[in-house]
Amino acid sequence: MAYAQAKKVDADIIPVIDITPLRDGSDPKSVADALHSASKGLGFIYIKGHGIAEETIEAARSSAYEFFHSSQEEKASVTVSNRHRGWLGQGGAKMQNDAKADLKESFIWGYQNKAGDTPQDHSLRGPNQWPEFLPTMQEQAMDYFHQVHEVAHHLMRGFALGLELEENFFLKTSSKPLSRASYVYYPQQSEDMGETQFGVGPHTDFGVLTVLCQDNVGGLQVEDINGEWIEAPPIEGTLIVNVADLLARWTQGEYKSTPHRVVNSSGRERLSLVLAFDPDPDTVIDVRDVFGADFDANEPPITCGEYLEWRFDKAFSYRKD
Repeated sequence: MAYAQAKKVDADIIPVIDITPLRDGSDPKSVADALHSASKGLGFIYIKGHGIAEETIEAARSSAYEFFHSSQEEKASVTVSNRHRGWLGQGGAKMQNDAKADLKESFIWGYQNKAGDTPQDHSLRGPNQWPEFLPTMQEQAMDYFHQVHEVAHHLMRGFALGLELEENFFLKTSSKPLSRASYVYYPQQSEDMGETQFGVGPHTDFGVLTVLCQDNVGGLQVEDINGEWIEAPPIEGTLIVNVADLLARWTQGEYKSTPHRVVNSSGRERLSLVLAFDPDPDTVIDVRDVFGADFDANEPPITCGEYLEWRFDKAFSYRKD
């Protein structure tokens, strides 16, 4: 038996874009043009100059590992709620109906106000569940959430400019976002499990945009335009950004949401810090708002909240209980 394979490719297949001129306002258009071009191609982008403090990343990683190394009983004290907050154990997610369950574990949280309260206006958000046995985890996780969420806002401004829209087009309704963050833990994966077992199986991401902070272990694989799997190895100092399904729908496929998967063949544990950026649940996703009222849209308008609810109900077994 063997691991599912992916090719090593030239470094420029997945572009590296410095977003500093977008963040500081010195040359947003050049960054926007680069993001636009990359999103019409593979839909995966390395970004540098993101501005997240390394101390914030390391603190988040440290608390995540402390959580995942805790006992099953301790982790079960924050078992994922029906509003998708807390610990999702191994086997809790399956990306395709005929696939094996993923090997990963996740800890999921989302937007909360300064008082720690979260709107309960949608089935995919509710109170964050913070483990009492790790009293510093909330502060570290929310610090990371706020900093990476700011990166997502910069990127969404860049995408809007790349599409020749007003720069806050994608952010007009994002004061109480449906965005979710997660620590995702991948155990060592035995070669004996074969080519059909994945840390996370082939899938596209559900929402608008994903911002991923990899560690140095590797294992992320992306399907290229020819249907071949290629490696997306860690590059120090970068984050990986990928277009997700709602942004692809919002642009009628002009921006590509690309299948990807994780195969942890390293012999070591692997950890990712993930932000899934989404605006407020009542945000209407309508391609005609992007390309004009007379544009021939392939899909009817749908709210962000309605779309995500449909996708989550298909993918997560706990939501079927």
